[in-house]
Amino acid sequence: MTASIPTVLILGAHRRFGQAATAAFVTAGWYVRAQSRRPDARWPAGVTGVQCDALREADVVRAAQGVEVIINALNPLYTDWELQARPLAANALAAAEASGALLMFPGNVYNFGKNLPPRLTADTPEIPDNSKARIRIEIEQQMRAAAARGVNSVVVRAGDFFGGQARGAWFDLVIVKSLSKGKLVYPGPTDQVHSWAYLPDLAQVFVRLAEQRGQLRGAQRFHFGGHAITGSELHGAMQQASGKSLRLNAFPWGIIRLIAPFAPMMKAVVEMRYLWQRPHALEDGPLHALLGKIPHTPLPQALAQALSDLTQNA
Repeated sequence: MTASIPTVLILGAHRRFGQAATAAFVTAGWYVRAQSRRPDARWPAGVTGVQCDALREADVVRAAQGVEVIINALNPLYTDWELQARPLAANALAAAEASGALLMFPGNVYNFGKNLPPRLTADTPEIPDNSKARIRIEIEQQMRAAAARGVNSVVVRAGDFFGGQARGAWFDLVIVKSLSKGKLVYPGPTDQVHSWAYLPDLAQVFVRLAEQRGQLRGAQRFHFGGHAITGSELHGAMQQASGKSLRLNAFPWGIIRLIAPFAPMMKAVVEMRYLWQRPHALEDGPLHALLGKIPHTPLPQALAQALSDLTQNA
């Protein structure tokens, strides 16, 4: 490797954001170390696979030796958050402290609690009134505490993910799952704004922030506005993107509530239903001030590409 080309370690490179970040950093000319629990020979040129268990601190610290940036794209299943979210984040933080790398973390709106206001800024109060909000707040508090020890970090909060070939989000599991049957299923009131993040755009933001790592000191927090749209707007854009007329169906929350006491995943889903009941959008003024123009793919184009990606990975 030449000293002029920086290296990024992406923890959870097979996850939704991890895949998008890997592609974006390779395209930008970075060397990428892609961490995953299982071996994978399909990485493109410029990517070195790192097989290790991110729950083992020593393995993560070893993988981070000599890198300039670490991206914590690790995101356990809803049902594993209580056991895994904190240690995974702690190991990423330990690796950043040992290597001197900038730690970057894709945040979300959980921090603002069940009664989150419609406009979310970096100064909006954080309310730990549910388990996932509490965990996210604790993780970010640890990152801020580490700043006193010289660890630089950046949290970029964003809305629900869509785009890319990885599966496991509301977009692919619920909203477009029945698209072939002419249905779009929406989990909330269709007249309320919901925040979405098109993953290729968000990944580009991470690249551009990483390129300015020299001026990102302490614990920084930014919001990525993405697409703040109503369910009706999503429905219209999806019809344009898919080229077909789509019935708009409600998500069967009543059935999910009945199942929840017997299914841990459904219980976790019900706990986070408030995100579909409260209108919210992320204010990204500080990110604009730092980066100038923020990557923003027009919604119909982003949806069309997202559908194409899912088809390729079917």
